[in-house]
Amino acid sequence: MARIAGVDIPKNKRGVIALTYIFGIGNSRAKEILEKAQVSEDKKVQEWNDDEISAIREAVSYLKIEGELRSEISLNIKRLMDIGCYRGIRHRAGLPLRGQRTKNNSRTRKGKRKTVANKKKATK
Repeated sequence: MARIAGVDIPKNKRGVIALTYIFGIGNSRAKEILEKAQVSEDKKVQEWNDDEISAIREAVSYLKIEGELRSEISLNIKRLMDIGCYRGIRHRAGLPLRGQRTKNNSRTRKGKRKTVANKKKATK
């Protein structure tokens, strides 16, 4: 199992797929990294030699990934909440912030349903 940027990447997967296990690296960025390191995309991680792994580590070292990226994202969200803009208010309330409707859907953001009891009818 190769360790890149503090993440153990699976050895039985192709290089492009394995690199996406690192937070902040998607498909296109993984292809760029392998191209920069001059490693074949179809090569599995277990077939990489030490020179290729070090070249990949070198290519990844310039990117903002994992902990650094997570902290930047959380700081951006905190800034939005502090200035009190629309997106910040939606973050604070735990609601979707990109214009989705909330009457029926948005269960991912709102969480489990909270049932509201019906009013009892007044007796005569």
